Order: sequence, then C-alpha cells, then structure tokens
Amino acid sequence: MSKKTFRELIEGDTPVLIDFYADWCAPCRMMAPVLEELKSEMGEKVSIIKINVDHNQGIAEALQIRSIPTLVLFQNGDLKWRHSGLVPVNQLRKVLEPYG
Repeated sequence: MSKKTFRELIEGDTPVLIDFYADWCAPCRMMAPVLEELKSEMGEKVSIIKINVDHNQGIAEALQIRSIPTLVLFQNGDLKWRHSGLVPVNQLRKVLEPYG
C-alpha cells in the first residue's frame, strides 16, 4: 500500500480499524477470525483492513509499530484508539460500538 493510499484511507469519514500483522506471527493469526467476525458484524460502518508489516515497512515505521499484532483505529485522520497484542472480541466490540 502506498503512503498516499494509506493517507486517503485514514482521512476518510468512515472509521478504519487497521491490523498490523505478519504472516509468521502466531498471535496475528489468532486475531484473524476475531477481525473477520467483527467485519461481518460492522458491515460498511467500519472498514477493517490488514497491513503486512513485512511488505509495508514505511507505514509501520511512520506509525511506530514496534510489536505485532497492533491495531489502530482512525477516523478523519485522527488516531482514535491503539492497542498492541491480542484483543478479545468483546473488548474490540466496545471500542467499535460508538462507530456502529
């Protein structure tokens, strides 16, 4: 993903939850079904995307992603929430609730 595309994505009106991950990361793989479940629940209200840190090092560095998985929530260019490590589905629901 280009930095321009990333900037356009996070500056939109639609909230976007970004999962920074790597294919080799076991905890990242554990988050995948949680995010899929939330994606189907939230529909178009919240965009949920994954960014592979191995393929998008510039974006990861710009956001100072030091560990994975790291989840960040943006809306209108503002960072609304950030968490590193596994997040239970119920906690993520509470984070996303105001946007759905």
